[in-house]
Amino acid sequence: MSGRAGAASFGDVTGEYVAIRNEVAYVTSWHEIVWVRGPDAVSFLDGLVSQAIAPMQTGAVARSLLLSPQGKLRVPHVVLRGDDEIGLVTDPGCGAMAAGDLRRFKIRVDAAIEPEPAPVIGLWGPDARGAVTRLVGAAPPGAGWQRREGLVVAEVPFRRGGPDRFLITGLDPADIDAAGVTRAGSLAADAVRIEAGEALTGVDIDDGTIPQEADLVEGAVDFGKGCYLGQELVARIDSRGRVNRHLRGIRLASNVLPPVGAEVAAGERSVGTVTSVAESLELRAPIGLALLRREVEPQDAVQLEWEGGGAEAIVVELPFL
Repeated sequence: MSGRAGAASFGDVTGEYVAIRNEVAYVTSWHEIVWVRGPDAVSFLDGLVSQAIAPMQTGAVARSLLLSPQGKLRVPHVVLRGDDEIGLVTDPGCGAMAAGDLRRFKIRVDAAIEPEPAPVIGLWGPDARGAVTRLVGAAPPGAGWQRREGLVVAEVPFRRGGPDRFLITGLDPADIDAAGVTRAGSLAADAVRIEAGEALTGVDIDDGTIPQEADLVEGAVDFGKGCYLGQELVARIDSRGRVNRHLRGIRLASNVLPPVGAEVAAGERSVGTVTSVAESLELRAPIGLALLRREVEPQDAVQLEWEGGGAEAIVVELPFL
């Protein structure tokens, strides 16, 4: 799995961050879409992913998981429910993995699996809906997604809350620039993502992660549907089990930005590693994400250690904001 790509910034990280937080900015290389099209698309996907797709209304959007047969994460995604097409919105670098997994199970199924050919552009910020309206020429749906004159427009909110977030395909970034929308790089977008407590596939979670460890089950798993790939482990943990790690926030006590991979220690014991870091202007502190052992609770003090440095930090329940 791989994480985000693209430029770190476009010359003004602070301005890009402020635009996302207070107005709107656009980002590229943050999402991919895989389309499953054909008369068997719904039944095919319903047997593989954790969300119940058949009951969803056309134009609806819902979170879902594509798991390994052992119940570990493969590709968390957002489902775009259409009539004879279903879109799976993935993190960057995960579209090919999702398509490969689906093709592996595509036996006597009348459905085509195709990546979205156009760039997927994200509009983030409190004015994201207004920016979509100005760029597309019509207001986006109140919630959900639609095709409009060759464009795909989808509302894909942060799971734990945060600035509004829309995806658009089929637009030229030059046209968005001409409309006066700020372009944001990965530094600003990462800071907002981490503040929202949103794990990134290939960065904070991978194919060794159990969904409950990253708190990805609520809203993404339908426990009343029939069998799907990897169902047994998810159902067993939900009914009578617990996991040994949890996705947590880390807030540093000093203005030191630790490297990704820094060890998190509680007393003499290592309890995890830092997977994402950013400078939060809103919180005026460095922050990060980490999968930590369950004995470490929010508000506990921990020590971050890395080659040549270290810092004190506090464990935070997500989201930060």
